[in-house]
Amino acid sequence: MSDGHEITLERTYAASVEDVWNLWTTKAGIESWWAPDGFSVEVRKLELEPGGELLYAMTATAPAQVEFMQGAGLQLTTESRKTYTEVVPGKRLAYMSLVDFVPGVEPYEFATTVDFHPCSEGVRTIETIEPMHDDEWTQRLVMGRANELDNLAKLIGRRAAS
Repeated sequence: MSDGHEITLERTYAASVEDVWNLWTTKAGIESWWAPDGFSVEVRKLELEPGGELLYAMTATAPAQVEFMQGAGLQLTTESRKTYTEVVPGKRLAYMSLVDFVPGVEPYEFATTVDFHPCSEGVRTIETIEPMHDDEWTQRLVMGRANELDNLAKLIGRRAAS
């Protein structure tokens, strides 16, 4: 089991709070960056309110990710469910993520909070994440989330350049 310390990921994006908020809270926005490299995301349900759900399918699409998923005994497509616990437009998102896809591990939830702060460079996001059931899965989570945030930065950069 992890030591219980929360993980914090911070990024600054050269965009408005409204633009970054929309990328975090709309179907098109989420589908455009949410998946780590080698995966795609399809939003199946989005209820942006406390108690509302985000339901999406994440599918391994690149050969290395397909091989990893198969080798780990995981489905190529996993359905993920998040339940929003706090929605403050342009300021904060908080949600519980259901972990029900790890072989041999009873389903459980962990919390994530994302704060949005306007700054001179655009908007700074601070993502605070509870650890998962063990250090290996927590590290996978952190690597995946960091990759997703890098993909968000690339998307914002492409939009600014066009």
